[in-house]
Amino acid sequence: MLLFNVILIIHFCAFLLYLCRLALLFPVKHPPKDKWGLPLGITILLTGILLVWLKYPVVNYYKVGPKLGLFAVVTVINAVHDKKPLSRTAYFLLLGCTLLAALIAVIKV
Repeated sequence: MLLFNVILIIHFCAFLLYLCRLALLFPVKHPPKDKWGLPLGITILLTGILLVWLKYPVVNYYKVGPKLGLFAVVTVINAVHDKKPLSRTAYFLLLGCTLLAALIAVIKV
C-alpha cells in the first residue's frame, strides 16, 4: 500500500507540474516549447501504468480508457507542435484535455 501511495503522489505531482506549466504559458501569445514537457509526460505515463499494474484485478477501466485517450491527444498535439510555438487553439486543447483528465480522475462514479 505504501508503494501505491508513493507512486500516486509522484503521479499527482507530475500532473500538477504539467498543469502549472500550461498555466504559466497562458499570458504568452505564442508560447515557446520548453524542456519540461517530455519528462513530465513520461513520468505521468509510467506512473499511470504502474498504478494500473498495482491495482490490476480491480481497475476502473471506465476511467483509464478516457484518460488514456486524452493522453494520446495531448501527445499528438505536442508532437505536431514539436519545433514551433503552440498556437492558441493547440494551447486551449492541451489545457482542456489536461483539465478533463483531472476531472475524470477525481470524480467518483
